[in-house]
Amino acid sequence: MIEINLIPDVKQELLKAQRVRAGVISMAILVGIAAVGVVVLLALWVFAVQTARGAISDGTIKDQSQKLSSVEDVSKTLTIQNQLSKLQEMHNTKSIDSRIFDVLTTINPPAPNDVSITNLALDSSTKTITIEAQAVNGYPALEVFKKTISATTFEYTDNNEKKSVALANGISDSDRSYGEDASGAKVLRFTLSFSYPNELFSKLAQNGTIIAPTKTNVTDSFLGVPQSLFTQKARDLTGGN
Repeated sequence: MIEINLIPDVKQELLKAQRVRAGVISMAILVGIAAVGVVVLLALWVFAVQTARGAISDGTIKDQSQKLSSVEDVSKTLTIQNQLSKLQEMHNTKSIDSRIFDVLTTINPPAPNDVSITNLALDSSTKTITIEAQAVNGYPALEVFKKTISATTFEYTDNNEKKSVALANGISDSDRSYGEDASGAKVLRFTLSFSYPNELFSKLAQNGTIIAPTKTNVTDSFLGVPQSLFTQKARDLTGGN
Protein backbone atom coordinates (compact mmCIF):
# COMPACT_ATOMS: atom_id res chain seq x y z
CA MET A 1 0.00 0.00 0.00
CA ILE A 2 1.33 3.42 -0.97
CA GLU A 3 0.48 6.62 1.07
CA ILE A 4 0.98 10.00 -0.45
CA ASN A 5 1.26 13.05 1.88
CA LEU A 6 -0.56 15.80 0.01
CA ILE A 7 -0.01 18.47 2.80
CA PRO A 8 3.27 20.32 2.44
CA ASP A 9 5.58 20.67 5.47
CA VAL A 10 4.93 24.40 5.59
CA LYS A 11 1.18 23.81 5.90
CA GLN A 12 1.76 21.33 8.75
CA GLU A 13 3.88 23.84 10.65
CA LEU A 14 1.16 26.47 10.16
CA LEU A 15 -1.51 24.15 11.56
CA LYS A 16 0.70 23.32 14.54
CA ALA A 17 1.31 27.02 15.23
CA GLN A 18 -2.44 27.69 15.07
CA ARG A 19 -3.11 24.96 17.63
CA VAL A 20 -0.47 26.36 19.98
CA ARG A 21 -1.88 29.87 19.59
CA ALA A 22 -5.39 28.64 20.32
CA GLY A 23 -4.12 26.93 23.50
CA VAL A 24 -2.28 30.05 24.68
CA ILE A 25 -5.34 32.23 24.04
CA SER A 26 -7.56 29.81 25.94
CA MET A 27 -5.17 29.76 28.90
CA ALA A 28 -4.95 33.56 28.90
CA ILE A 29 -8.74 33.82 28.90
CA LEU A 30 -8.98 31.44 31.89
CA VAL A 31 -6.31 33.35 33.81
CA GLY A 32 -8.05 36.64 33.02
CA ILE A 33 -11.37 35.30 34.25
CA ALA A 34 -9.72 34.09 37.49
CA ALA A 35 -8.04 37.48 38.01
CA VAL A 36 -11.32 39.31 37.48
CA GLY A 37 -12.95 36.98 40.02
CA VAL A 38 -10.24 37.74 42.61
CA VAL A 39 -10.60 41.50 42.00
CA VAL A 40 -14.38 41.24 42.42
CA LEU A 41 -14.00 39.33 45.69
CA LEU A 42 -11.48 41.88 47.03
CA ALA A 43 -13.74 44.73 46.01
CA LEU A 44 -16.66 43.10 47.82
CA TRP A 45 -14.51 42.65 50.95
CA VAL A 46 -13.18 46.21 50.94
CA PHE A 47 -16.30 48.11 49.94
CA ALA A 48 -18.98 45.90 51.47
CA VAL A 49 -17.70 43.83 54.41
CA GLN A 50 -15.18 46.38 55.71
CA THR A 51 -17.63 49.22 55.31
CA ALA A 52 -20.26 47.29 57.26
CA ARG A 53 -17.81 46.42 60.04
CA GLY A 54 -16.64 50.04 60.20
CA ALA A 55 -20.20 51.28 60.46
CA ILE A 56 -20.91 48.84 63.31
CA SER A 57 -17.72 49.88 65.16
CA ASP A 58 -18.51 53.58 64.68
CA GLY A 59 -21.98 53.02 66.08
CA THR A 60 -20.60 51.23 69.14
CA ILE A 61 -18.02 53.96 69.76
CA LYS A 62 -20.67 56.64 69.39
CA ASP A 63 -23.00 54.92 71.86
CA GLN A 64 -20.22 54.45 74.44
CA SER A 65 -19.06 58.05 73.99
CA GLN A 66 -22.56 59.31 74.62
CA LYS A 67 -22.77 57.25 77.81
CA LEU A 68 -19.45 58.66 79.07
CA SER A 69 -20.39 62.18 78.07
CA SER A 70 -23.50 61.96 80.21
CA VAL A 71 -21.33 61.49 83.33
CA GLU A 72 -20.63 64.77 85.13
CA ASP A 73 -16.96 65.94 85.08
CA VAL A 74 -15.90 62.71 83.38
CA SER A 75 -12.78 64.26 81.83
CA LYS A 76 -11.42 65.39 85.18
CA THR A 77 -12.25 62.06 86.80
CA LEU A 78 -10.53 59.96 84.13
CA THR A 79 -7.40 62.14 84.09
CA ILE A 80 -6.94 62.13 87.84
CA GLN A 81 -7.61 58.39 88.21
CA ASN A 82 -5.14 57.54 85.46
CA GLN A 83 -2.41 59.66 87.00
CA LEU A 84 -3.04 58.28 90.48
CA SER A 85 -2.93 54.70 89.23
CA LYS A 86 0.50 55.29 87.66
CA LEU A 87 2.13 56.95 90.68
CA GLN A 88 2.75 53.80 92.70
CA GLU A 89 3.97 51.90 89.64
CA MET A 90 6.42 54.68 88.75
CA HIS A 91 7.63 54.83 92.33
CA ASN A 92 8.22 51.06 92.51
CA THR A 93 10.16 50.97 89.23
CA LYS A 94 12.39 53.89 90.20
CA SER A 95 16.06 52.96 90.14
CA ILE A 96 18.27 53.85 93.11
CA ASP A 97 21.50 54.42 91.19
CA SER A 98 23.20 56.02 94.19
CA ARG A 99 23.81 52.54 95.61
CA ILE A 100 26.67 52.19 93.14
CA PHE A 101 28.91 54.25 95.44
CA ASP A 102 28.24 51.90 98.35
CA VAL A 103 29.05 48.98 96.04
CA LEU A 104 32.38 50.49 94.96
CA THR A 105 33.41 51.27 98.53
CA THR A 106 32.61 47.75 99.69
CA ILE A 107 34.26 45.77 96.89
CA ASN A 108 37.53 47.72 97.00
CA PRO A 109 40.10 45.41 98.66
CA PRO A 110 42.24 46.67 101.54
CA ALA A 111 45.85 47.78 101.01
CA PRO A 112 48.14 46.81 99.42
CA ASN A 113 45.65 45.45 96.84
CA ASP A 114 43.36 48.47 96.81
CA VAL A 115 42.45 50.02 93.46
CA SER A 116 41.72 53.59 92.37
CA ILE A 117 38.84 54.14 89.98
CA THR A 118 39.35 56.50 87.05
CA ASN A 119 36.04 56.01 85.23
CA LEU A 120 32.72 54.33 85.93
CA ALA A 121 29.84 53.43 83.58
CA LEU A 122 26.45 52.08 84.67
CA ASP A 123 24.34 50.75 81.79
CA SER A 124 20.81 50.05 83.01
CA SER A 125 19.67 48.72 79.62
CA THR A 126 22.17 45.84 79.69
CA LYS A 127 22.47 45.65 83.51
CA THR A 128 26.23 46.11 83.24
CA ILE A 129 28.77 47.97 85.38
CA THR A 130 32.08 48.90 83.74
CA ILE A 131 34.98 50.11 85.89
CA GLU A 132 38.21 51.63 84.65
CA ALA A 133 40.75 51.49 87.46
CA GLN A 134 44.43 51.26 88.30
CA ALA A 135 46.39 49.53 91.03
CA VAL A 136 49.88 50.08 92.41
CA ASN A 137 50.20 46.40 93.28
CA GLY A 138 49.65 45.40 89.65
CA TYR A 139 48.26 42.03 88.63
CA PRO A 140 47.90 40.64 92.19
CA ALA A 141 45.63 43.58 93.03
CA LEU A 142 43.57 42.95 89.90
CA GLU A 143 43.06 39.29 90.81
CA VAL A 144 42.10 40.15 94.39
CA PHE A 145 39.68 42.78 93.07
CA LYS A 146 38.00 40.26 90.75
CA LYS A 147 37.77 37.59 93.47
CA THR A 148 36.33 40.12 95.92
CA ILE A 149 33.59 41.10 93.45
CA SER A 150 32.88 37.44 92.71
CA ALA A 151 32.46 36.66 96.42
CA THR A 152 30.29 39.70 97.21
CA THR A 153 26.53 39.31 97.72
CA PHE A 154 23.59 41.68 98.01
CA GLU A 155 21.15 40.94 100.81
CA TYR A 156 17.74 42.62 101.04
CA THR A 157 14.19 42.14 102.22
CA ASP A 158 11.19 41.75 99.94
CA ASN A 159 7.74 41.59 101.57
CA ASN A 160 9.46 41.00 104.93
CA GLU A 161 11.34 38.03 103.47
CA LYS A 162 15.14 38.15 103.59
CA LYS A 163 16.82 37.27 100.30
CA SER A 164 20.34 37.22 98.88
CA VAL A 165 21.75 37.37 95.34
CA ALA A 166 25.25 37.41 93.91
CA LEU A 167 26.48 40.91 93.17
CA ALA A 168 28.11 40.04 89.84
CA ASN A 169 27.93 37.61 86.96
CA GLY A 170 30.19 37.32 83.92
CA ILE A 171 33.15 39.20 85.37
CA SER A 172 35.75 40.06 82.73
CA ASP A 173 38.70 42.40 82.43
CA SER A 174 40.46 43.94 79.44
CA ASP A 175 42.73 46.80 78.32
CA ARG A 176 45.56 45.89 80.68
CA SER A 177 48.53 48.25 80.48
CA TYR A 178 51.09 49.92 82.69
CA GLY A 179 51.11 53.65 83.34
CA GLU A 180 52.36 56.29 85.72
CA ASP A 181 50.05 57.97 88.23
CA ALA A 182 50.18 61.57 89.45
CA SER A 183 52.81 60.70 92.08
CA GLY A 184 55.07 59.03 89.52
CA ALA A 185 54.36 55.48 90.72
CA LYS A 186 54.03 52.66 88.23
CA VAL A 187 50.45 51.32 88.17
CA LEU A 188 48.52 48.66 86.27
CA ARG A 189 45.59 50.10 84.35
CA PHE A 190 42.65 47.87 83.47
CA THR A 191 38.96 47.80 82.59
CA LEU A 192 36.65 45.45 84.45
CA SER A 193 32.97 44.80 83.73
CA PHE A 194 30.24 42.57 85.14
CA SER A 195 26.47 42.11 85.06
CA TYR A 196 24.50 43.03 88.17
CA PRO A 197 21.12 41.64 89.39
CA ASN A 198 17.90 43.58 88.93
CA GLU A 199 17.45 43.79 92.70
CA LEU A 200 20.63 45.80 93.26
CA PHE A 201 19.12 49.16 92.28
CA SER A 202 15.45 48.26 92.73
CA LYS A 203 13.25 50.39 94.96
CA LEU A 204 11.45 47.24 96.09
CA ALA A 205 14.66 45.79 97.57
CA GLN A 206 14.51 47.21 101.08
CA ASN A 207 17.19 47.14 103.81
CA GLY A 208 19.88 46.32 101.26
CA THR A 209 23.26 45.22 102.53
CA ILE A 210 26.37 44.60 100.44
CA ILE A 211 28.48 41.85 101.93
CA ALA A 212 32.06 41.39 100.73
CA PRO A 213 34.71 39.02 102.18
CA THR A 214 36.32 41.84 104.17
CA LYS A 215 33.58 44.49 104.42
CA THR A 216 29.86 44.88 105.00
CA ASN A 217 27.99 48.03 104.04
CA VAL A 218 24.33 49.01 104.38
CA THR A 219 23.21 50.71 101.17
CA ASP A 220 22.00 54.33 101.19
CA SER A 221 23.87 54.91 104.46
CA PHE A 222 26.88 57.00 103.45
CA LEU A 223 26.68 60.78 103.48
CA GLY A 224 29.65 61.03 101.15
CA VAL A 225 32.02 59.04 98.99
CA PRO A 226 35.69 58.72 100.06
CA GLN A 227 37.88 60.83 97.80
CA SER A 228 40.53 58.09 97.79
CA LEU A 229 38.15 55.86 95.84
CA PHE A 230 38.56 57.90 92.65
CA THR A 231 41.69 59.30 91.03
CA GLN A 232 43.00 60.72 87.78
CA LYS A 233 43.90 58.23 85.08
CA ALA A 234 47.58 57.29 84.96
CA ARG A 235 49.75 58.54 82.10
CA ASP A 236 51.41 56.22 79.61
CA LEU A 237 54.92 55.20 80.51
CA THR A 238 57.63 56.92 78.51
CA GLY A 239 61.32 56.37 78.02
CA GLY A 240 61.01 52.57 77.93
CA ASN A 241 60.05 52.26 81.62
